[in-house]
Amino acid sequence: MALARNRRSDRRVDYWPGFVDAMATLLLAIMFLLSVFVLAQFLLSQEISGKDAVLNRLNSQINELTQLLSLERSKSQDAEDQLLSLQASLSAAEAEKSRLEALLSAGSGASAAAQDQIGILSDKLVEEKQISQRALSQVELLNRQISALRQQIAALEDALDASEKRDRESNAKIADLGRRLNIALAQRVQELNRYRSDFFGRLREILSDRENIRIVGDRFVFQSEVLFPSGSADLNPAGETEMAKLAEALLELQGEIPDEINWVLRVDGHTDNVPVSATSRFADNWELSSARATSVVKFLIAQGVPPQRLVAAGFGEYQPLDPANTDEARARNRRIELKLTER
Repeated sequence: MALARNRRSDRRVDYWPGFVDAMATLLLAIMFLLSVFVLAQFLLSQEISGKDAVLNRLNSQINELTQLLSLERSKSQDAEDQLLSLQASLSAAEAEKSRLEALLSAGSGASAAAQDQIGILSDKLVEEKQISQRALSQVELLNRQISALRQQIAALEDALDASEKRDRESNAKIADLGRRLNIALAQRVQELNRYRSDFFGRLREILSDRENIRIVGDRFVFQSEVLFPSGSADLNPAGETEMAKLAEALLELQGEIPDEINWVLRVDGHTDNVPVSATSRFADNWELSSARATSVVKFLIAQGVPPQRLVAAGFGEYQPLDPANTDEARARNRRIELKLTER
């Protein structure tokens, strides 16, 4: 009965893994938000750069057309001034002709010189009328050109308005995309955290009787001595027993996690800082840690865990839990870590 009371006390609620899960979730969410923000900024800058080039090109065309319009207006004004001058000359010529005709009518003995002058004025009057007609045609042509330029400017202004509208629509789409990605990320993180908590809870129940197996943050940590002989990467019988329990828990959890959650179990191998012996088949601690992580992965695959759900990584002695140069610290640093995460 005393033993049962001790076990019940050992199973009291431990809030630390939940707190670490929450902090990891918050960190993942912040990292994703930063990634979305950078992506949105990149897409927006690309879109704005393209729109700026179009706007600059349209503004340049508008300026050119405005200059042409000003030139044509100047030409039209000159033609109109010339037309007024010609009309004034024509009026003067007609008045002179009338005066001479009046003089001719008043004096029956008008000289032949007066008749010649009347003929010259008549020819000049006809010439002035022809020039006036050509000026009127030129003014009409200039008016048509001005009308065409105005239509082109109106079309360019419409294109500019359409471009600005597309910019506003693109910005709205980017904002909506970021919002939906944030929602999807939050949902995925919540789901993965829930299944990670379930997985850790099951492993805690299965492996609670082993003192050399512990939880560090969001990872299960196995001391290497539990799984491997010294300097070896081959699982010992006790290690195979523990890994079989792990495989059973993974297979049970696999059927509950939705397919859209791309989860993996990462197996990390770590060693202490003591170099491998000269007779070892491993060149260094890198190879030893990688080989041990790979051995665990291959054993889990043999137990039925899908290979695409497993990742093996070796860290050598470069990620110690305890940097002290003591036997106890080196024993803590020789370990296999298991972490359920998303690929």
